[in-house]
Amino acid sequence: MEPLTRPDEARTWHGCFVQIPWFVGGWHIEFERWNGRRGVLKDLEFLPWNDPACVQVMLHDEDDDLFGLWMFRGGVLVEVGIPGTQRVHTSARSRDANPGFLVQTGLGRGEDRHSPEHVQDPRSCW
Repeated sequence: MEPLTRPDEARTWHGCFVQIPWFVGGWHIEFERWNGRRGVLKDLEFLPWNDPACVQVMLHDEDDDLFGLWMFRGGVLVEVGIPGTQRVHTSARSRDANPGFLVQTGLGRGEDRHSPEHVQDPRSCW
């Protein structure tokens, strides 16, 4: 994680990871807006992990009900479905990549507003 704990103007995202003092091996970063985090998953993928299968990345966007979970699958970090949740995409592509939002299903918080796959934004905002 050391390369991501110091500022780097060459990165596409802003900020630095900080170790979580009460959680062994845990790191965190806070982004002010979602457009300031583009590329963070790619940078995490390129780190020399001792055991990539054990890496868990939790992301929480301002519109999410809860944290989403990303894990390595085939050498890349992909979002892992969590039972009782759904990532909702409500509109077609815009200028910026749109992550949709993660909701708990069955609570009436938006899962009924999910757009068909052909109008969802396939670009990663992370």
